[in-house]
Amino acid sequence: MAYSLDLRIRVIDYVENGGSVVKAAKLFQVGRASIYRWLNRETLAATKVKRRNRKLDWSALRKDVAENPEARLIDRAKKFRVRPSAISYALKQMKITRKKNSFVIEKETDKKEYNTIELSENSSKYTEEKVLYSLMNQDLKES
Repeated sequence: MAYSLDLRIRVIDYVENGGSVVKAAKLFQVGRASIYRWLNRETLAATKVKRRNRKLDWSALRKDVAENPEARLIDRAKKFRVRPSAISYALKQMKITRKKNSFVIEKETDKKEYNTIELSENSSKYTEEKVLYSLMNQDLKES
């Protein structure tokens, strides 16, 4: 939990003017460990962490994506010895999107064309049956 700068200053002033850390912790409702950390710091201003230094080398990941664009997250994770979620997070932060494989799109297109051909053949058979049925009904009505 981030404490305000004003509270930090009041706590440190209390401790430096002769108050104990335990009393300051009870009085200001702050953990003793936080007070000890504040005493060891040069400035009391809050620190903002942009990106933590992790196991994953982002420049190597960017190079790997350029060389192997079809690789899966799991394969990249094994290669870099991290979890797939770390790879996913890094790619998202680098604004690199995963593209669908074009083979899958072509395969689906072929399937659709095959289904269309099959339907057209069935519809022609159905049309022939419908014509025959209507002719039979006309003959029955006439007789």
